[in-house]
Amino acid sequence: MLAPGAVLAADVIEGQRIYNQHCIGCHGPGGHSALPNAPHFSRGERLMQPDMLLLATIKAGKMTMPSFNGILRDQQILDVIAYLRTLQR
Repeated sequence: MLAPGAVLAADVIEGQRIYNQHCIGCHGPGGHSALPNAPHFSRGERLMQPDMLLLATIKAGKMTMPSFNGILRDQQILDVIAYLRTLQR
């Protein structure tokens, strides 16, 4: 039995599905930024930050990126972060 609030292991496949649904328009396929000033995840930009800091940023929004608080659950955001970490080359 999991403790209340325990995080399950991140699901990279689910993270890719969510990324393709919510993030690809700005952050581009494969993490090649489609908009000026959006991080290039394929280069590892912003991914040196800890998962919990990235989660907080995605929930709150930043600059032109909207808040995903109430749109995505924490576990879904962690899945996306796990997927983003696979894009670094």
